[in-house]
Amino acid sequence: MIPYGRQDITEKDVEAVVKVLHSDFLTQGEAVPTFEKNLCDYTGAKYAVSVNSCTSALHIACLALGLAPGDILWTSPITFVASANCALYCGASVDFVDIEPDTGLMSAKKLEDKLKLAEKEGKIPKIVIPVHFSGQPCDMKEIYNLSQQYGFNIIEDAAHAIGSTYQGDIVGNCQYSDITVFSFHPVKIITTGEGGAAMTNNSLLAEKMDLLRSHGITRDLDKIQKNPDGPWYYEQMELGYNYRMTDIQAALGSSQISRLDQYILRRTEIVRQYNNYFENISVNPLLQKPDRISAHHLYVIRVEGDEKMRRELYDYLHENSISVNVHYIPVNKQIFHKKYSKNNTPIADFLYKKIISLPLFFRLTDEEVAFICSQVGKGSFDLKREV
Repeated sequence: MIPYGRQDITEKDVEAVVKVLHSDFLTQGEAVPTFEKNLCDYTGAKYAVSVNSCTSALHIACLALGLAPGDILWTSPITFVASANCALYCGASVDFVDIEPDTGLMSAKKLEDKLKLAEKEGKIPKIVIPVHFSGQPCDMKEIYNLSQQYGFNIIEDAAHAIGSTYQGDIVGNCQYSDITVFSFHPVKIITTGEGGAAMTNNSLLAEKMDLLRSHGITRDLDKIQKNPDGPWYYEQMELGYNYRMTDIQAALGSSQISRLDQYILRRTEIVRQYNNYFENISVNPLLQKPDRISAHHLYVIRVEGDEKMRRELYDYLHENSISVNVHYIPVNKQIFHKKYSKNNTPIADFLYKKIISLPLFFRLTDEEVAFICSQVGKGSFDLKREV
């Protein structure tokens, strides 16, 4: 079975992890700040706060921006549930902005329309989270301009997009956002096993997120409020969480990030092979905008026809040893989220019925790509012929 995603672990990665295992510190040593520096060097952001998952990064990003009960957060419906759950963790409410039908990305035009209505109702969101779905960045300049007009904060959900570029600039530099979050889950571009990071150029936000990831505790003499009892003294400044990344994870991340460009080049080549083949059959990949370079976390195709045809092609590929997936069920379709949001995203609902994610990972061979293409072609032909 060819999986839809798979990590790439080399001997260099193993050696980096073993080095930490033989050191004095498995957590809170030197590996975490080294990884954070590597992230800053790569993206151009001033600060990186590494955590144990991208979900944790979303949570502390929302808290650092002051999201609280009574506030509203908007995000995309085509994303993993964590992009919306982070609002509920803070006691805020969540709603969804519909997408572009050809990219699956949050539509800046739909966002603008929704903001105009929200302004009349006095319900402007405190935070908007655009999701760089599949690795392609959203139209961040337009979203940023709207934030300046309407006064909301921006968290870029770049869980899919480390290494992507927008208008020539690397994602994660926070030029058009307050905070950008990354994921290092094993199926992502690089991995730390589990893990995530929040990038920012704002020193106060970085300090706040650093505090929140570690129980709200500080040993900084400039911040504690009473004279310390001794060198062991620490103070809990506020309610924080145990969201720290371990040195074991960070060492793996530093090793992996050294190959990030190599990973993206191979993924881009696989995407080119897919695109060349699918020009001639009844499936269409999501559109890539010319001013953006995707890191290609996912390769998503749209099956032309009804939802029944998508299911038949999905089953056909699994029967032929190709583990395709679907990204994503719209979050506002989830039973849990129906309690909190309206089903007001018809484009996302329509796209969901058509999409399938094909295998895409660094070690996927040309022979496997050719086999996948042939099976998608056979399955699509059979479906088209039956109709």
